[in-house]
Amino acid sequence: MHFKTKAIVLHTVRYQEKSLIVRCFTEAFGITSYFIKNAFSKNKNTLNIAYFQPLTLLEINATHKNKGNLEYITNLSLLHPYQNINNDFSKSTVFIFLAELYSIVLKEEKENSSLFSFLEESLIWFDTHPYFADFHLFSMMGITKFLGFYPNTEDIRGTYFNPIEGKFMFTPEHLCFNEDESFLFKKLLTHNYVSDIPVFNGNERKLLIRMLLRYFELHTVGFRQPLSLDILSEIYTH
Repeated sequence: MHFKTKAIVLHTVRYQEKSLIVRCFTEAFGITSYFIKNAFSKNKNTLNIAYFQPLTLLEINATHKNKGNLEYITNLSLLHPYQNINNDFSKSTVFIFLAELYSIVLKEEKENSSLFSFLEESLIWFDTHPYFADFHLFSMMGITKFLGFYPNTEDIRGTYFNPIEGKFMFTPEHLCFNEDESFLFKKLLTHNYVSDIPVFNGNERKLLIRMLLRYFELHTVGFRQPLSLDILSEIYTH
């Protein structure tokens, strides 16, 4: 059957010499992998690799057979042509990291339009505003709302955050974040990326991302550390 849907590119794998397998998060179907024939061809009539860079926002027409095999894109268009990502090292580095992280934690092969809208709106915001050094932290925290493990803030006055139970506590238990770590985690929960004003310094970002990745690890089956984390560390102090 033929379908039209929005899609966010997460990951690509080269197949043989000229083709691609592209993993996308789609609005209509969740995670879906597509076979792109002759993606490296210079023929203007083909679906070129340029459309499949990390976190590219697409509108696609696709053939879905729903037999557990790769699906096929018949044609596509850019949903939002990025204005600044490719020309801004810091922004493109954040995109590479987030694309890998999303590819690790987004696993559902079913519709999640609310999560798709959150990602679409936040990615467009990041592109159309000046570089915001805390964006990836807020994005990571934000998607936990849709993945089912957003921190419980009922006792946010608590001094220690328990990443296993996902809540704040007044007395520390095993594996709780310490007092300083918990303060930063709480600060992240009480701010928003749309403020457009950096909340954390470079050292705080390093600590927070380590805490967030630990939190994801505890609540995501098969989680692994993103390989692009080392690249991201180059811009922590920017």
